[in-house]
Amino acid sequence: MSKTKAFISAARLRTLPLSLSGIIAGTGIAASRGFFDWKIFVLALFTTVGFQVLSNFANDYGDGVKGTDNDDRVGPQRALQSGTITAAEMKRAMAVTIAITMLVALLLIYVAFGKENFAYSLLFFILGVASIVAAIKYTVGKSAYGYHGLGDVFVFLFFGLLSVAGSYFLYVKNIDWTVFLPATSIGLLSVGVLNLNNMRDERSDAKSGKNTLVVKIGGKKAKQYHITVLIVALLLVLLFALLQSFYIYQYLFLLAFVPVLKHIKTVRENKIPEELDPELKKLAISTFLLSVLLAVGAIL
Repeated sequence: MSKTKAFISAARLRTLPLSLSGIIAGTGIAASRGFFDWKIFVLALFTTVGFQVLSNFANDYGDGVKGTDNDDRVGPQRALQSGTITAAEMKRAMAVTIAITMLVALLLIYVAFGKENFAYSLLFFILGVASIVAAIKYTVGKSAYGYHGLGDVFVFLFFGLLSVAGSYFLYVKNIDWTVFLPATSIGLLSVGVLNLNNMRDERSDAKSGKNTLVVKIGGKKAKQYHITVLIVALLLVLLFALLQSFYIYQYLFLLAFVPVLKHIKTVRENKIPEELDPELKKLAISTFLLSVLLAVGAIL
């Protein structure tokens, strides 16, 4: 594999739809209330992609230097694990990604708030820096929170609450508590994707000392946790639609419930965790579909 292909693989493009889900949902809700700016939308998408690619590079680097990516790992081979990319090269790629992402983020903040709302600009700058730190510290360093069972918390906060409610705020410059219902829903579905990944890797993670929540509570409880998280996520987005008095034709997002419920059945019946790998993509795409259909339905 060439270095270019290795970096593309390390960027894990298949994870991007999930990272975009919150931006799409938040934008759709804002647009349904008369607030939309295509420049904010495009810049928010690029900023989110930057954070996600940085996170994927950092995960590859962090797990690689710790030796977590061993031969027992079920998912796709990592760049450092393969030996195609060195740790120093990955660190440089992370630095370049940080620089580009922060430039786009600063442009997003300026377009959204201009010079008149310095406090909002400062807040979102701090959130941007926090996003970078969270992306890196998931697996990098001795205090990497992904190795202490805290990955679910950070995924929920950044993929759910910040992504949906934050993008909504960029347009509206205000917040409505009901927005936290779909924000929580997208956050929980994203947690489901991480938990699924950790269920798949439970054996290899435990062997390498990566104490994810799944390793801490065990596979059986992790499966119960997974199912509960997804069901609550579906109920919350349904509650949001009811509170917004959606008309029948606005309930397009219910179509996304079908693959999620099918996924829940698959997980419940699963006996071999390693066989859950194909479900990662299915759940991520289902979350993306839910966000798109919710946005379209809200706007109609």
